[in-house]
Formats: sequence, C-alpha cells, structure tokens
Amino acid sequence: MTSRAREIIVADDSEALARIAAQHLLHRIAQQPQRVAICLTGGSGPSRLYQLLAGEFAASIPWPRVHWFIGDERFVPPDDPLSNMGVARRAFLDGRAPPGHIHPMPTDAATPDAVARRYQDELQNFYGAAQLAPARPLFDLTLMGIGPDGHTASLFPEAPALAETSRWVVGVEHAAVPPLVPRVTLTLPALAASRELLFLAGGAAKREIITRLRAGADLPAARARALDGDTVWLIDRAAAGTARDA
Repeated sequence: MTSRAREIIVADDSEALARIAAQHLLHRIAQQPQRVAICLTGGSGPSRLYQLLAGEFAASIPWPRVHWFIGDERFVPPDDPLSNMGVARRAFLDGRAPPGHIHPMPTDAATPDAVARRYQDELQNFYGAAQLAPARPLFDLTLMGIGPDGHTASLFPEAPALAETSRWVVGVEHAAVPPLVPRVTLTLPALAASRELLFLAGGAAKREIITRLRAGADLPAARARALDGDTVWLIDRAAAGTARDA
C-alpha cells in the first residue's frame, strides 16, 4: 500500500494557520464517536494553537474521550522548560484533560532507549496490538513540525532512526540541532499510522526549508507520510514565499 499525495494549505498568516490547525483537530475528533488519540508536537510551531485550545476552542473538545500523546521528547525531567509535553500540559492540557489521558514519555528512565521501550509498550497497550495494521490507525491526528534542516519529530537527516522499520519509538543520543540534549522519538512507521499527519510551518525563517521540501528534497519531513490517511502541510504565506494577494 502506498501513501497518498500530500496536500499543501497556505494560510494568510500565523493566526490563520493556528485556527485552521484547530479546525483540523476538532474535525478529526468529531469523526470518532468513541476514544480519540491525538499526537502532539514540540517546538514553537504549535504555541498559538495551544492557546486557542485552552481558550475559545476548549469548550468544543470532548475532553473525557480524547487521549494526548507526544511525537518526540527531550531527555529532561517533565518539569524542565525544554520538555515538549511539559509545554503542552502547561499551555492547555492540565486542568482540562483527565490526567490518565495525558501520555508523556517517561523520561525518568535510565536512558533514552529505555524511555523509548517503555513508551512503545504504552502505545501498544493503548492500541491493543504489537503490530500496526494499516486499516486501523494508531492516531487520529498527529501534529508535526519542520526543522531548519528538514527534521521532523526527532528524526534528523541521515540518522539511523530513519531506517527503523519495526520499532515504534527509539532513543536518539545526539540531537543535530539545539537544544543539544538526547531525545526520544516516534519512528516513521508509527507516524505513518495516522488518519492525518498535519505539518505546521510558519514564518519567513521556514521559507528555505519549505522551498527545498516542495522541490522534492529527500529530507525526514518529506519521508513522513500517513500510510492510509492524509498528509497535510499547513504553512503560512511567509513560509510559502507568496504575497498576500497572490
């Protein structure tokens, strides 16, 4: 089975980008009448989205049936400012999502690889199987970012993790971009098991890498695709390099 072609949506600005992302998230939740699984991303890209989810869109989220996961994490304590799930918790999850529905990577383990194995166990228990089935996605929506080197999650260019085909989660001892701390990341097969992969990229600083990706550069962000779902790149005009009236 091959993945579908990616869709590119160009928003007017960063505010429009965050609002469109919120609409995608709410749409995916509405499509699933039972348990919902959302995988979050780190970095600065989702910050305005998280504000919206904590504010005007909070009442539209059926919190008791949504579970929240994380696509990659820094190997730091959960209360460290660098913690991706820590940022999401402080921004919109704590006080809204049931505590048992928040699934952080357990960075109290001895090594990044130990964290990865524990998180894979948690994902498999949630999924109810040790093997992913293309017709039954792991996540309803997975938020993704795009780094200046084309990395996504903590899958860096030319890293061994890109070649992983069986594990769902792996440890990454050396990050290629700051902060230079070890990481834990979902693998391409786990990310592909999504009803929708939604990439967020805004601002002129993303223009160069977006141009390379649109030209077909073989970078991690280009390899990440939903196997039997939708892959959407949501970018703003500054990142796309287009004028507002184009």
